[in-house]
Amino acid sequence: MRGFIRLILIAAAALAATAAGAEYPIKSRAINFVVAFPPGGGTDTTARVMVPLLEKELGVPVQIVNKGGAGGQIGFGEIARAKPDGYTIGYLILPTVPTIYFDPDRQATFSRKSFDLLAMQDSDPGVLAVQTSSPYKTFQDFIDAAKATPAKIKVCTSGIMSDDHIAAMMTERAAGVKLAIVHFDGGGPSRTAILGGHVDGYYGNASEIRSQVAGGELRILAVLDGKRNRFYPDVKTAEEQGYRIVSGVYRGVAAPVGMPKEARDVLTNALKKVITGDEFVKRMENISYDALYMDSAGYNAFWNDFEAGAKSWVEMGKQN
Repeated sequence: MRGFIRLILIAAAALAATAAGAEYPIKSRAINFVVAFPPGGGTDTTARVMVPLLEKELGVPVQIVNKGGAGGQIGFGEIARAKPDGYTIGYLILPTVPTIYFDPDRQATFSRKSFDLLAMQDSDPGVLAVQTSSPYKTFQDFIDAAKATPAKIKVCTSGIMSDDHIAAMMTERAAGVKLAIVHFDGGGPSRTAILGGHVDGYYGNASEIRSQVAGGELRILAVLDGKRNRFYPDVKTAEEQGYRIVSGVYRGVAAPVGMPKEARDVLTNALKKVITGDEFVKRMENISYDALYMDSAGYNAFWNDFEAGAKSWVEMGKQN
């Protein structure tokens, strides 16, 4: 009899677990959306475009939780450590995340296996910009000055081993120069540094300085992409100016590995509808971002391709 009762209890527990998964998301429970950088940068900005649409699609509250620090490492770790129940998701950033877990000195508490990649969201090419009052009118002016004064030209990035940092190191290699690279914790503080005249050059993303370029505060010297940026069609790429420098950021949504299938299916379907929807695409275009949807399989394949270069970037950083 005891054995029979035990079987009944096990079956009931299994049914309860299944029902709980099928009920996802519970209407009274909020989903935390972790942004691994402080307010003001591109990652936070895109979250404030996407999250309200995701909230509407899911029919439950989705709240942005900014967990900045250590170049994103704190926030990425927050996602990895969360209970895999579908109530904590957030942005992962390429190339930043793999450069963290491939660097033993960073002592990351997460690896590639910690994350369930749900969907790619957008791409954001890099740029090099200066104040409009800067003596550097062209990218070549900037390079010539860097050659004449090694390690004296100060440039800012959004963090160690961010795409901005990688772009600065690529510039050093491509042009044979040495820059004084200053790291900040996120795109917002980095932008503040160039606007305040604390650095000579800004390595960042094209979208993050749109209003400052339009307002005449900043001038872009080069777009760091394989093609010209459609939001700045008159600005030449670095490659057009003789230097092969291609860098940018790719944002996607992920969860801690181990989510129930029911919750995962709900999230991936909702993300697809949001990211490919006309409203999201238009809102992103209005702030100079390009939506770039990839499903989970495509995002995983894209990530794997990036990992091949991440180790070399880590080594480059140690030599810098």
